[in-house]
Amino acid sequence: MSNKGRLHLLVIEDDQDGQEVMATILAHLRLSFDLAGNAAEAEHFLYESGRRYDAAIIDLALPDKDGWQILADIRDNPQIGELPCVAVTAFHTSKLREEALQAGFNAYFSKPIDTTSFARSLETLL
Repeated sequence: MSNKGRLHLLVIEDDQDGQEVMATILAHLRLSFDLAGNAAEAEHFLYESGRRYDAAIIDLALPDKDGWQILADIRDNPQIGELPCVAVTAFHTSKLREEALQAGFNAYFSKPIDTTSFARSLETLL
């Protein structure tokens, strides 16, 4: 992954601890990122900021619009519909993992995040 210094991710996470964990992991991987604390901020970054993202990390439980709706909006948008999207959730079940992957997420992780497998999966996606 020699071009990872130029990769830019969007993290959509409302929980402060979750934000800090993601920031630590992505900084360790030398990936740049923007952080959205809710769906409205995420939509601004995705559709209005003019920025291009290489992947989005989306918490499934957000206060204003859940991760499922954000994913559906991304997949319905011709400009960014192919954006790799990673689901993260604290409410893990194996059924939820299956539903997330069937819904169009490229990867799924339960919290607390296993940093090693998460990093490996991100490198595979990117």
